[in-house]
Amino acid sequence: MYVFVLFLYFQAYVWKNNVYIKTSPGSAPKQVTFNGEDNQIFNGIPDWVYEEEMFSSNQGLWWSPGGKYVAYVESNDTEVHAIEYSWYGNNQYPSTVSIPYPKPGTPNPVVKLFVVDTNNTSKITEVVVPDPFGSSEHYLATVTWATDERIAVQWLKRVQNHLILQIYNFNGSKWEQAEHLEVRSTSGWIGRFSPPEPVFTTDKNSYYLLMSDTNGYKHIHHVIESVSTPITAGEWEVIDILKVTEDSIYYSSNEEGGKPGGRNVYKWTKQGHKCLTCTLRGEDCQYNSAYFSHNASFYRMSCSGPGIPYYSLMDNQKNQVLEDNKGFNSLISGIAMPTMRRGFIELYGHKLWYQMFLPPGFDDSKKYPLLIDVYAGPCSQKADLIYRVSWSTYLASTEKIIVASFDGRGSGFQGDKLMHAIYKRLGTYEVEDQITAAREFIKMGFVDKDRIAIWGWSYGGYVTSMALGSGSGVFKCGMAVAPVSKWDYYGIFFSLFKQANSTVTGRAKNFHSVQYLLVHGTADDNVHFQQAAEISEALVDEQVDFEAMWYTDKDHGLGGAAYPHVYTHMTHFLQRLCYHTCNKCF
Repeated sequence: MYVFVLFLYFQAYVWKNNVYIKTSPGSAPKQVTFNGEDNQIFNGIPDWVYEEEMFSSNQGLWWSPGGKYVAYVESNDTEVHAIEYSWYGNNQYPSTVSIPYPKPGTPNPVVKLFVVDTNNTSKITEVVVPDPFGSSEHYLATVTWATDERIAVQWLKRVQNHLILQIYNFNGSKWEQAEHLEVRSTSGWIGRFSPPEPVFTTDKNSYYLLMSDTNGYKHIHHVIESVSTPITAGEWEVIDILKVTEDSIYYSSNEEGGKPGGRNVYKWTKQGHKCLTCTLRGEDCQYNSAYFSHNASFYRMSCSGPGIPYYSLMDNQKNQVLEDNKGFNSLISGIAMPTMRRGFIELYGHKLWYQMFLPPGFDDSKKYPLLIDVYAGPCSQKADLIYRVSWSTYLASTEKIIVASFDGRGSGFQGDKLMHAIYKRLGTYEVEDQITAAREFIKMGFVDKDRIAIWGWSYGGYVTSMALGSGSGVFKCGMAVAPVSKWDYYGIFFSLFKQANSTVTGRAKNFHSVQYLLVHGTADDNVHFQQAAEISEALVDEQVDFEAMWYTDKDHGLGGAAYPHVYTHMTHFLQRLCYHTCNKCF
């Protein structure tokens, strides 16, 4: 793997699992590490589990602000078990791909953090994990530089409910542990997907951190010498800290209107806070974000919906528009687009939100087929205020199918009580809630109860399969793309969510009463083809008739020609077996 990270005229890169640095365009590269080995020792890049589940990036290099130092991760995967799968290619014999992939109950990679002096690449110092975590399994969560001599690192226990944010100061020879913040959760995991990074104040002596308050809502906390103080509060959540200046904090949240599917940008000062984007374009712009200039004098406002996407360059001092970009309004004029309906179902003490794509000319006195588009993983959100042109809009506008999504228990951005409801209970409440939502949609009067389908990809494929195998009698059919079959087969990060009886294979006998399409790529390095193979075997053992489609040498995203093919195939499946609307499908 070849990864570049640039800083001014300096350059750091990874080649064959080793880190190299160039200090000027014409200088020769200096090799920093020498122990890199394919599938064994990773330097400057994450292994599979860190890239997918923690960093969400293939980068494991971090430049200090002045370019004096580069921090890099070392991941030792020598004890990690490998997943192997065939790569068919075009040769006479397939080859075998092997990837270190920790699963529940198996060893994790051993991760360390080092810092190299760019002026003397032989001067390498380790940033040592704090003592409370040193003797137990843990993760390296985030790396954030404050100054060239000050760095913040978050370490997370393997069970993911105990975190230490450690500040280190460089004394000339080693990184000394200074103040640190310990965060614990009694209700579930820390963070939404993984812990968010701290954002330092302009003087670099303190920082802001997005974390759960005492009521279980994600809010901004100011941390000074290991003491955290919340500066926002309420039964809503801050989504991101966007910018910190000397006297202001800019953040996005779902505060206005009580709709968790919306986003607006706010400015906080000691005198109070105000919304910058709430009234810019009225009802058309309720999902907004901003990108600020260096001193926050200007920002680019991005409106993603529910109206047509819209972008503006804003003068922050005068609060006025400098330049508009009206998105792609002209590209879709004259197209019969579906209309959106959004609302909530009140269950279990929560407002659980849904959205529907309704066919053009929708008549609530008629009966329409329904497709539930589901993901439902921890901290997911499908019912939002983003404008989309997608397969769902095609089905609604062309096939006259209502496509609905519902955020049940386990979904995010409404507090930990709702999100952590599925902690160590995967395959329970989030599946039940999709079934409940379908029943509630039937009560609305315009859904044909005999033509209800469900579909999902990845975690959504798992929930789809679990719902179809529940024996509820609600669904006529469903399509699962790259689904999990049992959590024993998935990556280690989901081990804390594991529920012993939450397997698709254990529900195989209930698939006799539904039509099922199982789809998977043979080179899926995320949810392995093994998962679909297990589902297939269980269904065959129960003599269940079902349909399946595999995609040769395709990974979890089914890229290339497979991507349009899978949607065409699922459309035909819906027409033939779910809704019986197919006159000439092929």
